[in-house]
Amino acid sequence: MNKIGTVIRVGIADLNTVRAPDTIRTLGLGSCVGIVIYDEKKQVAGLAHILLPDSTATRQKPVNAYKYADTAIPYLVERLLQMGAKHSALQAKIAGGAEMFKFGSGSDLLRIGRRNVEATLGGLEKLKIPVIAKDVGGNIGRTIEFNPSTSELNIRKVNREEIVI
Repeated sequence: MNKIGTVIRVGIADLNTVRAPDTIRTLGLGSCVGIVIYDEKKQVAGLAHILLPDSTATRQKPVNAYKYADTAIPYLVERLLQMGAKHSALQAKIAGGAEMFKFGSGSDLLRIGRRNVEATLGGLEKLKIPVIAKDVGGNIGRTIEFNPSTSELNIRKVNREEIVI
């Protein structure tokens, strides 16, 4: 019997987890990074819509742990382990990190997309989670949807063909 699942939506500065046959989707990735961490065998996955790279500079209290790469990634891994995923089986796919605006200044502070990608990759490396595929950079927004049944990440770019990684 082939079950049809529900599409779980993840907002900006948010995260969630899913078990097959459900899929998980986020819209509006510009400079943000969408990170999917999954266990292919257990068919569980989580997606975080990361808005900023680092929580340490925020003055906002309480801190939204889902908003930052340095806090969202460990939190997402913990949620997946609670669902039965094995840390040694975790893999990741990422998309986003576009530079949506041109700045005259060469300041890295303004290059949020690139900083988000670097922080995401660094967080995954720290937790020893391999990045299987990525579609990052450029200057075009993305919508992504991950299917834990197939481990495919569908990426729709504005005015471009859909790709699967």
